[in-house]
Amino acid sequence: MEFKKKRCCVIGATGMVGQRLLLLLDGHPYFEVTALAASARSAGQKYSDAIGGRWKLKTPMPERYAEMTVMDAAFPEKIAPLCDFVFCAVNLGKEEVKAMEEAFAKCELPVISNNSANRWTPDVPMIIPEINPGHLEAVAFQKKRLGTRRGFIVTKPNCSIQSYVPMLTPLLGFGIKEVVATTYQAISGAGKTFREWPEMTDNVIPYIGGEEEKSEQEPLRIWGRVENGQIVKADAPLITTQCIRVPVTDGHTAAVFVKFEKRPEKEEILKLWRDFRGIPQKLDLPHAPKQFITYFDENDRPQCGVDREIYGGMGITAGRLREDPLFDYKFVGLSHNTLRGAAGGSVLTAELLFRLGLLG
Repeated sequence: MEFKKKRCCVIGATGMVGQRLLLLLDGHPYFEVTALAASARSAGQKYSDAIGGRWKLKTPMPERYAEMTVMDAAFPEKIAPLCDFVFCAVNLGKEEVKAMEEAFAKCELPVISNNSANRWTPDVPMIIPEINPGHLEAVAFQKKRLGTRRGFIVTKPNCSIQSYVPMLTPLLGFGIKEVVATTYQAISGAGKTFREWPEMTDNVIPYIGGEEEKSEQEPLRIWGRVENGQIVKADAPLITTQCIRVPVTDGHTAAVFVKFEKRPEKEEILKLWRDFRGIPQKLDLPHAPKQFITYFDENDRPQCGVDREIYGGMGITAGRLREDPLFDYKFVGLSHNTLRGAAGGSVLTAELLFRLGLLG
């Protein structure tokens, strides 16, 4: 099926997530990149000059972007005539990002955000497309607040929670009481490479600023409900986490312990994971993995170096599901943090919005 393409702008195009977005959007069947934006420091330059030697990805920069002129993200009114919606992946303070995203929305542009600034704005959906697309009903209320006809903001959650929230979601019916999760997070989650961050070679840092609070609270918002146009987070389960930076290029791994009110059988869990499908799979969206969760029986899987690229980095992998003497079960999860967790998650969200008619 062919579709009339929507024009889009990538805001924060010079950063690692912006670069990932450009690769994913190159030749996309629904979208065409018609504008690039970044800070005033890069504005007015050709994209190739603005990037200089800072292209961080293994795949070379697509030639079609090299000659495009980078616009100043501080002037949404100049960008608005060139596109139908925007992806936002800027590296600014939370209040600056919040104001910028709202300004773009008020210019009647839907905003798909990679940033954390609006994740807790009551009428802004924070979406994992397979899990909580129903939260998009808050968009109509958000438009009323903003006074817009087309413009609104949708954001994606923290990249690390996608290494365990997908596995927990189909088990909620058993009454999850407590979750303990330790995430082992790749350096690309900080927007870095080993060349830029040599201190991470042969090293582990047992702290990532702000990550533990996000990892404990954002799942509750994902599992929440819409009431009177606002997203109300779930009351349970109780989640506690530790977030650790490890010397891995891409891929966030989680070691998870779960306690239930009604303990399921192992085969029940495996079947629920195997059968888990969402709207992206039903609509066969371009970046939807055919199998959302892939479980490995081998004791040494999933592994970042082997499994993070499954379904183009958009699939979630799990392994080592077994009974636990203190909790009921424990398992290991893995997701690609800059694909499923960041740029790819945003593109998949945009694809869902497009097919639901929310991009106009």
